[in-house]
Amino acid sequence: MIPLLTVMLVITGIVPVPADHAGWTSTFSIVAFDPHTGELGVAVASRVPFVGHDVPWAEAGTGAIATQALVNQSFGPDGLGLLREVLSASAVMDSLLTADPEREVRQLGIVDVSGGAVSFTGNETFSWSGGITGSGYAIQGNILTGEDVILDMETTFLLTEGPLAGRLLAALQAGEDAGGDSRGKQSAAILVVRANSGHQGCSDRFVDICVSDHEDPVSELIRLYGIWEEYNVFPVYLDAGSELETQWALLIMERSLQNAEPDPQVLNYYAWTLAERGLQPERAVALAEQALELAPQDHNIMDTLAEALFRSGDAGSAVEWELRALELDPDNGFYQSQLARFRDEPEE
Repeated sequence: MIPLLTVMLVITGIVPVPADHAGWTSTFSIVAFDPHTGELGVAVASRVPFVGHDVPWAEAGTGAIATQALVNQSFGPDGLGLLREVLSASAVMDSLLTADPEREVRQLGIVDVSGGAVSFTGNETFSWSGGITGSGYAIQGNILTGEDVILDMETTFLLTEGPLAGRLLAALQAGEDAGGDSRGKQSAAILVVRANSGHQGCSDRFVDICVSDHEDPVSELIRLYGIWEEYNVFPVYLDAGSELETQWALLIMERSLQNAEPDPQVLNYYAWTLAERGLQPERAVALAEQALELAPQDHNIMDTLAEALFRSGDAGSAVEWELRALELDPDNGFYQSQLARFRDEPEE
């Protein structure tokens, strides 16, 4: 007779974990450093839930760590503390493992801000397990379908261009496509840190997304990142000051606009972001006009169009559109100051 618990697990779609693997974070991960931007990150996927709460650790200007297999969470904060003392990734690895009597059941990847990278796989981890490193990256996994998982991750990471987060996700998808976790899939996460680049510049958590329980977690992680980069990555790269990052930002914008149905608020967001920075003013005008066609009575979009027109050198049309915005919202102090600015009137 089949035990009732087993029947219930099958009905609910939950696959029981073999007893000898219980408590293990069977995982494949990549830890990396981008010398062009200073970003550090970790991307990880696993058959167990909530992998993003155990494996990835990173600190801007310091380093990044993935701790997995029979996870020792203290490797995260302790390792970052050692990296903060300007120890190399290799020295930190030696220190953490020397102090851990259960190191042979651990797996660990570390990168530092000099591009140093190390990966460790204990002799008592479950097969297939292993890792690979190169300048600025460490890739590792355990209970995988085979070595192809990490080899394909490495190849994809090295061949992919663009921001670090996109490269990490491409590598993660390559690992999943190669077989990934031999037990299946359930969760995935990405963490990228960059100084003062979190929300409103109030933290260093540039990208921080967890998919804790999903039938296709890597695909869901990539979908969520597509939304995240529109609102959190795009403005950071636009303001970074480098030509390369400006190009990345504009590519994010164009990809976003191509991949979704026209939305007036999204169009207005991009138009305003470009206009207030004086970037591609003609493009900002076109986006604002498209948004206004979809929402012809939206005074916020009228104000955006006015700003874009002013930045493109058409102060007369800017005044006309700001007046129309004020007709709909006559007590709006910002619109009033905009109108005075477009008319080149002195502030009171």
